[in-house]
Amino acid sequence: MRVDRIDHIVLTVRAIGATCEFYARVLGMQVVTFGEGRKALTFGRQKINLRPAVGDSGLIASNPTPGSGDLCFISDLPLGPVKRHVESCGVEVIAGPVQRNGAVGMMESIYFRDPDGNLVEVSNYLNANQCTGI
Repeated sequence: MRVDRIDHIVLTVRAIGATCEFYARVLGMQVVTFGEGRKALTFGRQKINLRPAVGDSGLIASNPTPGSGDLCFISDLPLGPVKRHVESCGVEVIAGPVQRNGAVGMMESIYFRDPDGNLVEVSNYLNANQCTGI
């Protein structure tokens, strides 16, 4: 058996609406409704399902906690405009640009927090061919 890619992840959040608004406004994600009214954020071929911190009794993580996520997204825009956009949305950039090791090479990143305190990293690979794994 070999895993090919991540299909979706789940974030436990305090307020679904606030999370949807933040990720749509700051990162341009699409908010979708699925199942029995559940919400998710989509981008590219990935999805982040949102789980309320209270009231969900389905198949969930053992200790779902708002603010325990650490997410990294790759942007096709240079970090200068990304950082200016994030700041223009009233979001404090807490670090960066700094160099980090990504899944397929060196990248440059900025960091900020979402409404639940999850750490959000937005990055560019330093070698453009690394974006596609070439």
